[in-house]
Amino acid sequence: MVKITNYLKLIKYFWLNIKSINLIMQDNQVQIFDTTLRDGEQVPGCKLDTAQKLVIAERLDLLGVNVIEAGFPVSSPGDFKSVYEITKIVKNATVCGLTRAVENDIKVAAEALKYAKYPRIHTGIGTSDSHIKYKFNATRDQVIERAVKAVSYAKSFVEDVEFYAEDAGRTENEFLAKVCEEVIKAGATVLNIPDTTGYCLPEEYGAKIKYLKENVKGIDRVTLSCHCHNDLGLATANSIAGVINGARQIECTINGIGERAGNTALEEVVMILSQHPYLNLETSINKKLLYDTSMMVREKMGMPVQPNKAIVGANAFAHSSGIHQDGVIKNRETYEIMNPEDVGVTESAIVLTARSGRAALAYRAKKVGYELTKIQLDEAYLSFLKIADQQKEVKDKDIHLIMNQLVSI
Repeated sequence: MVKITNYLKLIKYFWLNIKSINLIMQDNQVQIFDTTLRDGEQVPGCKLDTAQKLVIAERLDLLGVNVIEAGFPVSSPGDFKSVYEITKIVKNATVCGLTRAVENDIKVAAEALKYAKYPRIHTGIGTSDSHIKYKFNATRDQVIERAVKAVSYAKSFVEDVEFYAEDAGRTENEFLAKVCEEVIKAGATVLNIPDTTGYCLPEEYGAKIKYLKENVKGIDRVTLSCHCHNDLGLATANSIAGVINGARQIECTINGIGERAGNTALEEVVMILSQHPYLNLETSINKKLLYDTSMMVREKMGMPVQPNKAIVGANAFAHSSGIHQDGVIKNRETYEIMNPEDVGVTESAIVLTARSGRAALAYRAKKVGYELTKIQLDEAYLSFLKIADQQKEVKDKDIHLIMNQLVSI
């Protein structure tokens, strides 16, 4: 029985290493690490129970994310249970548990990941001078020692260990490179370079990733990961700058939810890479499920999405200006760089307002059953403007009213 167990462990070890080698060889593949169930859930009022987390985890797996950060197992019995149960239902993605650089955290995470097909422990420590001095009251050497110890201990449980250098965005590059080198020696397979406070500019963050690629021994054996926050509205831009400069994993959330101003939005980075093929960077995401997944998460978390949110907002494919409407009706690509169907939205919306022109009115009238001549359209448009000046939007019922008035005249 012992021999069989050892044999199975050996097979699993080689499978994980082959998987890692394949990812390195496919250098144009950007791994999508979804942390909706961990960082995303840190939004006040967005707490999920285990049943809700299981539904979202199953959808994320279907969506095609490469890694699901299922939670922070040591933080509460509920979080432990959620991670534990998620590992049983996820078929394709790596399931990840977050820890601090604390032995008990790591041990508990390993227990929670017991049934994961592809388990990953995500451990780390703050590396900026601010964190070292005020958070840990330690020295740089002590932080490196703790980092190495944590990665080594995590490695005793799983092959796939991700190390996060918290506040890397404000960490001096030379020291950050030294930390990275030491944790690679200890067995880290992924290096997470977080812009924890959302402070970096895209050029600065991209240069940081480039510096690490060029100055860390053994960097070719691991995956560099971007984890960017949106405090200054730059999370998506920073993540894209990161992968352009050599990172091959983006940590993100559905709808960009997360601590404070949120995280990098999954749907944004996926579509940016899709719409800019010259970058030669791809993801495994099924884009047609993006909108539906966004709706699921906003419903389960009770977290509305602003109408002008890129990709999945209610107005992302809506047009109310007459000039824009006329162009889109003639050819969608005049004002849309994406086909709404590509992200799971049925069609573009022509919203009738006081800024709409005759082309938009004729288009919407035809949609509800009226084929207008030029003379009829001119007459209907006068009535339309009167209504449009009185209310924010002219609805289908208003079009029927205008048409009935037109007939009676």
